[in-house]
Amino acid sequence: MVSAASVWTRRIGDVVYPPACPGCGVITGSHRGFCAQCWSGLRFIERPYCEVLGLPFSYDPSDPALDEQLLISPEAIANPPVFDRLRAVAIHEGAARSLVHALKYRDRTDLAAMMAGWMLRASETHVADCDAILPVPLHRSRMFWRRFNQAAELGRHLAAQSEKPFLAATLLRTKSTRRQVGLTARGREENVRAAFKVAAGREQDVFGKHIVLVDDVFTTGATVSSATRALKRAGAVEVTVLTFAMAISGPI
Repeated sequence: MVSAASVWTRRIGDVVYPPACPGCGVITGSHRGFCAQCWSGLRFIERPYCEVLGLPFSYDPSDPALDEQLLISPEAIANPPVFDRLRAVAIHEGAARSLVHALKYRDRTDLAAMMAGWMLRASETHVADCDAILPVPLHRSRMFWRRFNQAAELGRHLAAQSEKPFLAATLLRTKSTRRQVGLTARGREENVRAAFKVAAGREQDVFGKHIVLVDDVFTTGATVSSATRALKRAGAVEVTVLTFAMAISGPI
């Protein structure tokens, strides 16, 4: 039963910090509630999509008239990723992009629990079937200036909601890389080449395990691919990449 003190505390909090849309900041009726415009602009990634890259199809490849192999996108066939699969909540635009930027650049760590809940849903059974959840780490120099790792915030809440082990110190970023924003696909790949390793003494966290690797946004895949290589070198059996948003030009 909610106490009267809790009710008054919440009401006072709503006066000091009125509930606002996480996407645009307009006042709403409840905390973490989206306004109608932002909600309608969220492009959730739903089936049908590529089973490997999670890219949404513009048609239904499960139609009996179509070959089952169409469930794998041409991109995944031509350039198979080092990770086993990718899943994401939404296209990186509009309100989804605003959420990512609020968490990453405006210290809105209060949004991480809500975002992680959507990520758990988007993962289907892959979080439930995994052995551990690992975030894409920041280099210690960037961690000093940013003060927190947005991937770790998402991963921590995802682990709490799924009751899976959260291993924030297992994977390390050993190379201080440039920001990926503005780099070409080739530049991003070179920037994060050999940038990760499994911490000494933590190999058993990974060896023979099914891992879910968490990040906020998937763009070219250079960062998560480099991190996956480090995990598989340490003996990971399977790596599922799970992000909140995916940057794509449109359905395939």
